[in-house]
Amino acid sequence: MTKHALTNRAAPAAVSGPSAGIGGRAWLRAGVAVAAVGWGANQFAPLLLLYRSELGLSAATVQATFGLYAIGLVPGLLLGGPVSDRYGRRRLMLPALFVSVLASLLLIAGGSQEELLFVGRLVSGVASGAAFSSGTVWIKELSLAGSTREANPGPRRATITMTTGFAVGPLVAGLLAQWAPSPMTVAYLPHLALALVSIPLVWGAPETCGGSREGSVWRQVRVPAVREPRFRNVVAPLAPWVFGSASVALAYLPGLVKDRVGGNALVFGAVVTALTGFAGILVQPLARRMDDPRRPRLIASSMAIVVAGLLVSAAAAETLQPVLVVLAALVLGAGYGCCQVCGLLEVQRMAGPKDLAGLTAVYQALSYIGFAAPFILAALQGSVRASVLLCCAAGLAVLTLAYVTLRAARGQGPAVAGAKSTAEAVTEVGTAAEAATAEAAAIETADVVSVPITGAPVDPVGAAAPVGSGASGAPAGSAAPSAPVGPVAPVGSTPVAPQPGDSST
Repeated sequence: MTKHALTNRAAPAAVSGPSAGIGGRAWLRAGVAVAAVGWGANQFAPLLLLYRSELGLSAATVQATFGLYAIGLVPGLLLGGPVSDRYGRRRLMLPALFVSVLASLLLIAGGSQEELLFVGRLVSGVASGAAFSSGTVWIKELSLAGSTREANPGPRRATITMTTGFAVGPLVAGLLAQWAPSPMTVAYLPHLALALVSIPLVWGAPETCGGSREGSVWRQVRVPAVREPRFRNVVAPLAPWVFGSASVALAYLPGLVKDRVGGNALVFGAVVTALTGFAGILVQPLARRMDDPRRPRLIASSMAIVVAGLLVSAAAAETLQPVLVVLAALVLGAGYGCCQVCGLLEVQRMAGPKDLAGLTAVYQALSYIGFAAPFILAALQGSVRASVLLCCAAGLAVLTLAYVTLRAARGQGPAVAGAKSTAEAVTEVGTAAEAATAEAAAIETADVVSVPITGAPVDPVGAAAPVGSGASGAPAGSAAPSAPVGPVAPVGSTPVAPQPGDSST
């Protein structure tokens, strides 16, 4: 699930408005490309049970293919933004689309050579990181330059395009794998078609970033803000639960009940994947309303939802009821969305304008540690019942809840009541240009894009294998932007600001 980086500074000077050739629908060209890469990232999720059944893959192989996507994604997120700032949005998005096509071709070939599944998943992660970090920024810039009816429609549009790819991709792939002939080939064909259609669209899309060769890409990746006490004591412990909660729903629970759903296991896994992602998106407006910089209400609520989801998961594991798996997926998806919103808000409050993109990247990298959760559970299931393991996970979540809530309540960071906004502070100090930049930052940090969830159902160890196929931020302790912010995704070239909860164009 997935919201990704948007700049928190004004659109580049290379584009000043519709006069630069940007119409009201120009953003759709970049939007289709982002949706195509998101489709390719998640289409693998419902197919993993099929690979275990048809190829006889071991649990270790399943774990490796699952984790390789994240390994490829992280460097793509960290470097994609600075590279697109340096060379332009189109010059990064076009190669990302070709790499995404290559990833699907490798996965198709992996139907007969399992080694290529490893390579395909790694390549898919690289393509996703590069496309999400540059594409969401591009959508925002095209939207700002071409829209006269809305102040900042870009984050909402980026959310819609990515969510469409993340949710529809696995649904279509799962349906084709369940009932179409040659499922390990046919399931990938819709993504190939969508990606190939996106290439000429991106080629003709207006460029919004003229490129800047000042400094080095590596210098832009440095993040001094990671030394902030609040980041270490609040954000870092919270981050793994973002994808830890989602991955339990995506990768662990469907395998527990696959014998109960019989020949519909692939479709069931696809539906669980989609429901987890949609729950994470739909809960974000509520999470933004719950946020209060003066007290850790959102932090406590986010972790409490994760605890509840793990307890429902334990009940599902004990009774092996598919309906409880669906309920657990919805609750864990909501926990994922709330944790993502909370983590990004904390990052934006403590990061300076030059640190926001890099600090968000570090936060996202920490959040991907959570993908290890289903594999730890599966590895231990041989000696401990699944329901007991999930209760233990809920206990760890309770300890995390208590720790981060206590540390946040002791006030190591965010804004205090009555503090001035970023725009007000800059206006008092500086020039008209500085004030304009701060105002743009204050608007844009209120918007958040969604983060992709790329998980795949994983059979627990010992389970039967067959499957039916047929931002401008303020330093800690200082003022924070008053506008609400939502979850993130890949780190954009420039400081990012995702916008959850938007659902209509």
